[in-house]
Amino acid sequence: MLNELELTGRARSHVVQRDDLGAALQRDTMEPFLAMRAAAAREGLAIEIVSAFRDFAAQQKIWDRKFRGERPLYDANGNVVDHARLNDEELIDAIVCWSAVPGGSRHHWGTEIDVIDRAAQPEGYRVRLLPEEAAPGGVFHRLHRWLDENSASFGFYRPYRAYRGGFYPEPWHLSYTPVSAVALNLLTPELFADAVRASSILGREQVLSRIDRIYHQYVTNIDMHDLQGCPPAV
Repeated sequence: MLNELELTGRARSHVVQRDDLGAALQRDTMEPFLAMRAAAAREGLAIEIVSAFRDFAAQQKIWDRKFRGERPLYDANGNVVDHARLNDEELIDAIVCWSAVPGGSRHHWGTEIDVIDRAAQPEGYRVRLLPEEAAPGGVFHRLHRWLDENSASFGFYRPYRAYRGGFYPEPWHLSYTPVSAVALNLLTPELFADAVRASSILGREQVLSRIDRIYHQYVTNIDMHDLQGCPPAV
Protein backbone atom coordinates (compact mmCIF):
# COMPACT_ATOMS: atom_id res chain seq x y z
CA MET A 1 0.00 0.00 0.00
CA LEU A 2 1.06 3.63 -0.41
CA ASN A 3 3.70 5.00 1.96
CA GLU A 4 3.75 8.50 3.47
CA LEU A 5 5.67 10.11 0.61
CA GLU A 6 3.42 8.50 -2.00
CA LEU A 7 0.26 9.53 -0.16
CA THR A 8 1.31 13.18 -0.18
CA GLY A 9 2.69 13.34 -3.70
CA ARG A 10 6.34 13.51 -2.70
CA ALA A 11 7.23 10.25 -4.47
CA ARG A 12 6.05 8.51 -7.62
CA SER A 13 7.28 4.99 -6.93
CA HIS A 14 3.68 3.73 -6.89
CA VAL A 15 2.71 4.83 -10.41
CA VAL A 16 3.36 3.60 -13.94
CA GLN A 17 3.80 6.12 -16.75
CA ARG A 18 2.02 5.30 -20.00
CA ASP A 19 2.99 7.64 -22.82
CA ASP A 20 0.12 6.40 -24.99
CA LEU A 21 -2.28 7.59 -22.29
CA GLY A 22 -0.31 10.75 -21.57
CA ALA A 23 -0.66 9.91 -17.88
CA ALA A 24 0.65 7.91 -14.95
CA LEU A 25 -1.57 5.65 -12.86
CA GLN A 26 -1.12 3.62 -9.70
CA ARG A 27 -0.17 0.07 -10.67
CA ASP A 28 -3.38 -1.66 -9.56
CA THR A 29 -5.50 1.05 -11.20
CA MET A 30 -4.05 0.70 -14.68
CA GLU A 31 -5.67 -2.56 -15.86
CA PRO A 32 -9.18 -1.71 -14.60
CA PHE A 33 -8.97 1.64 -16.38
CA LEU A 34 -7.83 0.03 -19.63
CA ALA A 35 -10.67 -2.50 -19.38
CA MET A 36 -13.20 0.27 -18.79
CA ARG A 37 -11.84 2.28 -21.70
CA ALA A 38 -12.06 -0.75 -24.00
CA ALA A 39 -15.66 -1.42 -22.96
CA ALA A 40 -16.58 2.21 -23.62
CA ALA A 41 -14.89 2.08 -27.02
CA ARG A 42 -17.21 -0.75 -28.03
CA GLU A 43 -20.05 1.73 -27.44
CA GLY A 44 -18.44 4.43 -29.59
CA LEU A 45 -16.96 6.38 -26.67
CA ALA A 46 -13.30 7.41 -26.60
CA ILE A 47 -12.41 7.87 -22.94
CA GLU A 48 -9.36 10.07 -22.65
CA ILE A 49 -7.53 11.06 -19.47
CA VAL A 50 -7.20 14.80 -19.00
CA SER A 51 -5.45 14.47 -15.65
CA ALA A 52 -4.34 11.53 -13.50
CA PHE A 53 -1.35 11.30 -11.14
CA ARG A 54 0.00 14.68 -10.07
CA ASP A 55 2.94 14.94 -7.71
CA PHE A 56 3.27 17.59 -5.02
CA ALA A 57 5.20 19.95 -7.30
CA ALA A 58 2.55 19.78 -10.03
CA GLN A 59 -0.24 20.39 -7.52
CA GLN A 60 1.72 23.29 -6.04
CA LYS A 61 2.08 24.85 -9.48
CA ILE A 62 -1.70 24.82 -9.90
CA TRP A 63 -2.22 26.14 -6.36
CA ASP A 64 0.36 28.92 -6.61
CA ARG A 65 -0.88 30.11 -10.01
CA LYS A 66 -4.42 30.39 -8.65
CA PHE A 67 -3.14 32.12 -5.52
CA ARG A 68 -1.32 34.69 -7.68
CA GLY A 69 -4.33 35.17 -9.95
CA GLU A 70 -2.63 33.64 -12.99
CA ARG A 71 -5.38 31.03 -13.37
CA PRO A 72 -9.10 31.79 -13.07
CA LEU A 73 -11.19 31.00 -10.02
CA TYR A 74 -14.77 29.80 -10.47
CA ASP A 75 -17.88 29.65 -8.33
CA ALA A 76 -20.14 26.58 -8.22
CA ASN A 77 -21.84 27.58 -11.47
CA GLY A 78 -18.62 28.08 -13.43
CA ASN A 79 -18.69 31.88 -13.20
CA VAL A 80 -15.32 33.59 -12.82
CA VAL A 81 -14.60 34.98 -9.35
CA ASP A 82 -12.78 38.33 -9.12
CA HIS A 83 -9.40 37.48 -7.61
CA ALA A 84 -8.64 41.12 -6.77
CA ARG A 85 -11.59 41.35 -4.38
CA LEU A 86 -10.44 38.47 -2.17
CA ASN A 87 -8.23 38.63 0.89
CA ASP A 88 -5.91 35.68 1.55
CA GLU A 89 -8.43 33.73 3.62
CA GLU A 90 -11.19 34.22 1.04
CA LEU A 91 -8.72 33.29 -1.68
CA ILE A 92 -7.90 29.98 -0.01
CA ASP A 93 -11.61 29.24 0.36
CA ALA A 94 -12.14 29.98 -3.34
CA ILE A 95 -9.24 27.77 -4.47
CA VAL A 96 -10.00 24.70 -2.35
CA CYS A 97 -13.50 24.35 -3.81
CA TRP A 98 -11.90 23.22 -7.07
CA SER A 99 -8.21 22.52 -6.40
CA ALA A 100 -6.80 20.57 -3.46
CA VAL A 101 -4.10 21.86 -1.19
CA PRO A 102 -0.82 20.16 -2.22
CA GLY A 103 -0.27 17.15 -0.01
CA GLY A 104 -4.02 16.60 0.32
CA SER A 105 -4.88 15.90 -3.30
CA ARG A 106 -6.33 12.51 -4.22
CA HIS A 107 -4.46 12.85 -7.52
CA HIS A 108 -1.24 12.16 -5.60
CA TRP A 109 -2.36 8.54 -5.21
CA GLY A 110 -2.50 7.69 -8.93
CA THR A 111 -6.01 6.30 -8.42
CA GLU A 112 -7.84 9.38 -9.66
CA ILE A 113 -8.59 10.24 -13.28
CA ASP A 114 -10.35 13.18 -14.90
CA VAL A 115 -11.92 11.97 -18.13
CA ILE A 116 -13.60 13.24 -21.29
CA ASP A 117 -14.96 11.62 -24.44
CA ARG A 118 -12.57 12.61 -27.20
CA ALA A 119 -14.98 11.26 -29.82
CA ALA A 120 -17.62 13.79 -28.71
CA GLN A 121 -15.30 16.80 -28.58
CA PRO A 122 -16.00 19.19 -31.48
CA GLU A 123 -13.04 20.48 -33.42
CA GLY A 124 -11.60 23.52 -31.71
CA TYR A 125 -13.58 22.95 -28.52
CA ARG A 126 -11.69 23.85 -25.33
CA VAL A 127 -12.45 21.46 -22.50
CA ARG A 128 -13.34 23.36 -19.32
CA LEU A 129 -14.09 20.51 -16.90
CA LEU A 130 -17.23 22.12 -15.58
CA PRO A 131 -20.49 20.34 -14.61
CA GLU A 132 -22.36 21.79 -17.59
CA GLU A 133 -20.31 19.56 -19.90
CA ALA A 134 -21.71 16.44 -18.20
CA ALA A 135 -25.30 17.69 -17.90
CA PRO A 136 -28.08 16.95 -20.43
CA GLY A 137 -27.20 18.82 -23.59
CA GLY A 138 -23.56 19.02 -22.57
CA VAL A 139 -20.80 17.88 -24.88
CA PHE A 140 -19.89 14.87 -22.70
CA HIS A 141 -23.36 13.94 -21.46
CA ARG A 142 -23.40 10.59 -23.28
CA LEU A 143 -20.10 9.60 -21.65
CA HIS A 144 -21.45 10.39 -18.20
CA ARG A 145 -24.62 8.41 -18.77
CA TRP A 146 -22.42 5.45 -19.70
CA LEU A 147 -20.26 5.97 -16.60
CA ASP A 148 -23.41 6.09 -14.45
CA GLU A 149 -24.29 2.61 -15.66
CA ASN A 150 -20.88 0.98 -15.99
CA SER A 151 -18.01 2.57 -14.05
CA ALA A 152 -18.76 0.78 -10.77
CA SER A 153 -18.36 -2.62 -12.41
CA PHE A 154 -14.73 -1.71 -13.11
CA GLY A 155 -14.14 -0.46 -9.55
CA PHE A 156 -14.52 3.29 -10.15
CA TYR A 157 -16.77 5.81 -8.41
CA ARG A 158 -17.20 9.59 -8.28
CA PRO A 159 -16.00 11.01 -4.94
CA TYR A 160 -17.32 14.45 -5.89
CA ARG A 161 -20.61 13.45 -7.46
CA ALA A 162 -22.63 15.97 -5.43
CA TYR A 163 -21.85 19.06 -3.38
CA ARG A 164 -21.40 18.30 0.32
CA GLY A 165 -20.01 21.63 1.51
CA GLY A 166 -16.50 20.91 0.25
CA PHE A 167 -15.47 20.40 -3.35
CA TYR A 168 -17.91 21.51 -5.99
CA PRO A 169 -19.32 18.64 -8.10
CA GLU A 170 -16.78 17.05 -10.44
CA PRO A 171 -18.59 14.33 -12.41
CA TRP A 172 -15.53 13.82 -14.61
CA HIS A 173 -13.41 12.79 -11.60
CA LEU A 174 -13.26 9.01 -11.17
CA SER A 175 -11.56 7.15 -8.35
CA TYR A 176 -10.41 3.53 -8.23
CA THR A 177 -12.06 2.33 -5.03
CA PRO A 178 -9.98 -0.70 -3.96
CA VAL A 179 -6.88 1.48 -3.57
CA SER A 180 -8.24 4.97 -2.92
CA ALA A 181 -10.46 3.88 -0.03
CA VAL A 182 -7.42 2.56 1.80
CA ALA A 183 -5.30 5.59 0.88
CA LEU A 184 -7.90 7.95 2.32
CA ASN A 185 -7.73 6.15 5.66
CA LEU A 186 -3.93 6.33 5.66
CA LEU A 187 -3.75 10.07 4.94
CA THR A 188 -4.06 11.51 8.43
CA PRO A 189 -4.40 15.22 9.29
CA GLU A 190 -0.91 15.07 10.82
CA LEU A 191 0.65 13.65 7.67
CA PHE A 192 -1.16 16.24 5.56
CA ALA A 193 0.02 19.07 7.82
CA ASP A 194 3.61 17.80 7.79
CA ALA A 195 3.65 17.87 3.98
CA VAL A 196 2.33 21.43 3.87
CA ARG A 197 4.68 22.58 6.63
CA ALA A 198 7.71 21.29 4.71
CA SER A 199 6.62 23.06 1.52
CA SER A 200 6.81 26.54 0.03
CA ILE A 201 3.21 26.80 -1.18
CA LEU A 202 1.76 30.30 -1.27
CA GLY A 203 -0.45 31.02 1.72
CA ARG A 204 1.21 28.22 3.67
CA GLU A 205 0.76 29.75 7.12
CA GLN A 206 -2.91 30.55 6.48
CA VAL A 207 -3.45 26.98 5.26
CA LEU A 208 -1.72 25.53 8.33
CA SER A 209 -3.84 27.69 10.63
CA ARG A 210 -6.97 25.95 9.30
CA ILE A 211 -5.50 22.59 8.32
CA ASP A 212 -7.94 20.53 10.39
CA ARG A 213 -10.97 22.21 8.81
CA ILE A 214 -9.52 21.78 5.32
CA TYR A 215 -8.81 18.12 6.01
CA HIS A 216 -12.34 17.35 7.19
CA GLN A 217 -14.17 19.62 4.76
CA TYR A 218 -12.17 18.97 1.58
CA VAL A 219 -10.11 15.78 2.01
CA THR A 220 -12.38 13.30 3.79
CA ASN A 221 -15.72 14.89 2.88
CA ILE A 222 -16.56 12.75 -0.16
CA ASP A 223 -19.75 11.45 -1.75
CA MET A 224 -20.27 7.78 -0.91
CA HIS A 225 -23.26 7.33 -3.26
CA ASP A 226 -21.38 5.65 -6.08
CA LEU A 227 -19.48 3.26 -3.81
CA GLN A 228 -22.41 0.85 -3.94
CA GLY A 229 -21.57 -1.84 -6.46
CA CYS A 230 -17.83 -1.18 -6.47
CA PRO A 231 -15.48 -4.01 -5.50
CA PRO A 232 -14.51 -3.89 -1.80
CA ALA A 233 -11.30 -2.22 -0.71
CA VAL A 234 -8.36 -4.52 -0.14
